[in-house]
Amino acid sequence: MFDGGMTMCFHTVNCPKILGNISKNRSRSRTKLNPCFAVKVCSILLQSDESGNLSESKKISSSYSAQVKPQAQNSLLSQANTVGIIGGVSVLSTLIFLEKLVWWSSRNGEESVPFVVCSDPSIDGALASQASIHSSFDETAQNEANHEAIVRNLRHKRVFLEQSGASCIVMPCHISNAWHEQISEGCSLPFFHIGECVAKELKEAKLKPHGTGSNVRIGVLAATETIAAASYQDQLGNQGFEVVLPDKATMEHILIPAIESLNKRDTEGARNLLRIAIQVLLIRAVNVVILASDELQNILPREDPLLKKCMDPMDALARSTIKWAKTGKQGMQKNTC
Repeated sequence: MFDGGMTMCFHTVNCPKILGNISKNRSRSRTKLNPCFAVKVCSILLQSDESGNLSESKKISSSYSAQVKPQAQNSLLSQANTVGIIGGVSVLSTLIFLEKLVWWSSRNGEESVPFVVCSDPSIDGALASQASIHSSFDETAQNEANHEAIVRNLRHKRVFLEQSGASCIVMPCHISNAWHEQISEGCSLPFFHIGECVAKELKEAKLKPHGTGSNVRIGVLAATETIAAASYQDQLGNQGFEVVLPDKATMEHILIPAIESLNKRDTEGARNLLRIAIQVLLIRAVNVVILASDELQNILPREDPLLKKCMDPMDALARSTIKWAKTGKQGMQKNTC
């Protein structure tokens, strides 16, 4: 997806899945083709107790301790622009977001944005069940009952990241952001909402409505229409956009079969069906189609002209995060892009 390469080095200390600071090593990492360089990511994992408090008994590595200010010894990172990241529905989607965060923030030879990540495979599985495209009525009801436990888990991880030294929080996950308000309850840090970041970028683009409508129409394609679309509908509506979702026939006969084709490794079939789903929304006079599912990303080839009408929400989240970290907006309140 991106030029260059990334080398990751993790040092585990019997603890939750927390990734830590990032540093660039230009002198040793120039093994990739020009003009790009490789980024070396080193992580230190700390131990926490059951309530999510960082253990003071664990020593941070000497190379890190020498750089930490005295008042920041109890947190993982001391930088005022450290980004805390709650992992998405899969480890892969989280890594793709990290790749964007690293490369885009270091394009001009600058140091990458510092970050700490909490990725938990158990919660990934729970989120994946919420995103299932084949849930029965009973399974859907059970998912709705289980979402409270998921929210508590995600809130716990948010607190852990705050105690780890994060200065803002992001969730590169379409499903998790549907519960953003609940997860961010009690958080004093800026906590970016992916839908708000998308809506702000679209507002700044000054789009003109197609046809006779007075509002700009934005299409949203997601594997789970109800849950994933909820991350965007309210935020887009707050900015004056009209949200257009695929109808039942499009979901059942085009979009879901596209994802099924992808799972069967029928790439060409998945591409053709996704093109139809996008065209159906474009015919309904939408300006932009938001691809609000990890499954829908990278199906179409880069040169496909339809991609010019599509938007990856993770791009907007990454850009908003980098802008916050690079422009000294650490005093911003939560839920601000």
